[in-house]
Amino acid sequence: MTSSLAAQPVVYAGVDTHADTHHVGIVNEHGKKLADREFPTTATGYAAMEQWVVSFGQVARIGIEGTGSYGVELARYLHERGHDVAEVPRPNRRLRRAQGKTDTIDAYAAARRLLDESGVTAPKLRNGAIEAVRALRVARHSAVKATTAAMNALRGLITTSPEALRSQLRGLSRAKLVTTCAAFRPDPTRLADPVQATKLALRSLAARIQQARDQADQLERHLHQLLEQVAPNTLDVFALGPDTAAALVISIGDNPDRLTGDAAFARLCGVAPIPASSGKTTRHRLHRGGDRQANQALHTAVIVRLRYDQRTRAYVARRTAEGKTKPEIIRCLKRYLAREVFRALRADFRSPAQPA
Repeated sequence: MTSSLAAQPVVYAGVDTHADTHHVGIVNEHGKKLADREFPTTATGYAAMEQWVVSFGQVARIGIEGTGSYGVELARYLHERGHDVAEVPRPNRRLRRAQGKTDTIDAYAAARRLLDESGVTAPKLRNGAIEAVRALRVARHSAVKATTAAMNALRGLITTSPEALRSQLRGLSRAKLVTTCAAFRPDPTRLADPVQATKLALRSLAARIQQARDQADQLERHLHQLLEQVAPNTLDVFALGPDTAAALVISIGDNPDRLTGDAAFARLCGVAPIPASSGKTTRHRLHRGGDRQANQALHTAVIVRLRYDQRTRAYVARRTAEGKTKPEIIRCLKRYLAREVFRALRADFRSPAQPA
């Protein structure tokens, strides 16, 4: 006798995500539209959405746009409830121009992408220690940017300040310049005087620099401590510091089993070679997709190795003698480093899908 579960129709759900609402479209296994509906982005809305979706039959898969932004909490909720959740890309611009755009159209398009699996990937779960690493890194980067912006403003203000003030600050190192400006005591009753007003502005900028710098240093220490617990092998890879190691750890997320091997990780980081041959020229280049922050982390590590690692310098000399250009050599080094980093990541986050 056929079980009741087997008798249920198979359906696929697609979700077009927004800040306050999510729009869901349901299609059957042949791509036929069944229904669509909008739900609020609240715990009650997520529960109502799941109950509504499963009422149509056996849910084979749920595709969500933007699992790294508006759809992150929904993806977490559905995964914890045992559903097969996938990240689907945004609709093709060419098709969007031809068919138009509404939340309903986008939701159905997301559901139909699950049928042919074009561009469909496993999303990052963002429910463990790696999400904690990402949060600390985001805060640290914000503090670093604030420091840089304030320092640029301070130097620009000094350039246009009165000579009496500019001559006092000329030739000072960055640290001394910030300390000197922070120690200014302008007269608040004479702010109509450009010198006094500029001193007040410089003191404010210097205090902002000191505060943001202290926050960045504190967050870096916390980030380093967390990485020592979460990914000690990755942190030990030569030329990787807390920031670059964090970028590479974040790239795989809290479910590293979604990566099948070092080739998949290399492609994720944008360092997988692809053919770029024409005529009598036979060569490869790196594709320009993937996680650009992870790619930057690998590039930074390679540049450090070019200066401080004797093995890397010997490799460069050998490949240069073979006729390779420096950009080509750096591309090769980034691919080799990706393999080394992947082995370290696998040791830190070993899973059944990645045997030793």
